Amino acid sequence: MKVYADNAATTKMSPIAIKTMVKYMENVYGNPSSLHSVGQEAAEALSQARETIAKYLGCSPKEIYFTSGGSEADNQAIISAAEIGLRKGKKHIISTAFEHHAVLHTLDRLSKKGFEIELLPVDENGMIKPEQVADAIREDTCLVTIMYANNEIGTILPISEIGKICRENCVIFHTDAVQAAGHLHIDVEKENIDLLSLSAHKFHGPKGIGVLYARKSVPLTNLIDGGAQERGKRAGTENIPAIMSMASAFEEVCEKIDSNSDYLIPLRNKLIDGLLKVPHSALNGDKENRLPGNVSICFEGIEGESLLLLLDAKGVSASSGSACTSGSLDPSHVLLSIGRPHEIAHGSLRLSLCEYNTEEEIDYMIETVPQVVNYLRNISPLWKDKEKGRKEYILK
Repeated sequence: MKVYADNAATTKMSPIAIKTMVKYMENVYGNPSSLHSVGQEAAEALSQARETIAKYLGCSPKEIYFTSGGSEADNQAIISAAEIGLRKGKKHIISTAFEHHAVLHTLDRLSKKGFEIELLPVDENGMIKPEQVADAIREDTCLVTIMYANNEIGTILPISEIGKICRENCVIFHTDAVQAAGHLHIDVEKENIDLLSLSAHKFHGPKGIGVLYARKSVPLTNLIDGGAQERGKRAGTENIPAIMSMASAFEEVCEKIDSNSDYLIPLRNKLIDGLLKVPHSALNGDKENRLPGNVSICFEGIEGESLLLLLDAKGVSASSGSACTSGSLDPSHVLLSIGRPHEIAHGSLRLSLCEYNTEEEIDYMIETVPQVVNYLRNISPLWKDKEKGRKEYILK
């Protein structure tokens, strides 16, 4: 059996996304900046896509900017807020210890330019309390950037409460919603979100296209200069087929958020319960307050890379954490942030489901993953020492 369970890394394009992309590649090939009818047809499509995205985020179409994906949107959001703060003499930024590296690396760059970065610790379930944000805000705070849901362990953060605190303190609030968009209901107005990033390939759209929502009161700093596209804030001829494909995929998943969740959550919980029967294993993140399709588990006594390779040989596509850092030998910073020791963090497995997964696939993974874990433990001298009592178990 072949099972794709790495939807947090990327999703399969939906039929409607593919159909839409092909349609616009074949029939709407004009440059939307051109004044002739062929160009204006493309411009009309661009306007239609902006309206669709805005509808499901609860904002104005004029507040939607198309980017190459979530990483670019994160970069532009954070750098823009930092520039606004700099003009006001405010150089304090608040974030969390387990953000995506698109956020953390941008903050590192700003720290070298004199900004003070405060990373709030998360608890053992990967949660931030709104009070932590309230206590951390200072007179010179120019930005709070906290992800909507964690990409590795699936924890959903209290974004609405954090947004309210930021609004009350006149601090710009950005959220990386790459893992949440299309899977959770988002309303930027009700949740007091000023800046939001999303990426199409996380909800069955194409790769290489994303969105930055920016409240009209937040002026953006350009990352790319050279043209008047995106109201002068992102130069480069717009990729109409990808944008239209993203909009169609986003509309489809947003209309099905509740039904998809109702389908996925029982499958997710069945998979979690089945895998936790493996001795000396532990769930990463809160069991209930997590993304509908996220399963993240640590198995003591194994290396994650070996687990992934053997699972792939058995037809299961999975990951140990973020695909953006899969080449790193270091354990996941997310797992370290929730208190997992290095040895345990190295033995992590992330299985991320979507509405295309079936119960038969869940059963297959419940059967296959323990087999592979047991095989790896049986050939490990370290595990034999634990079994014979010469070394203590960490996960009881």
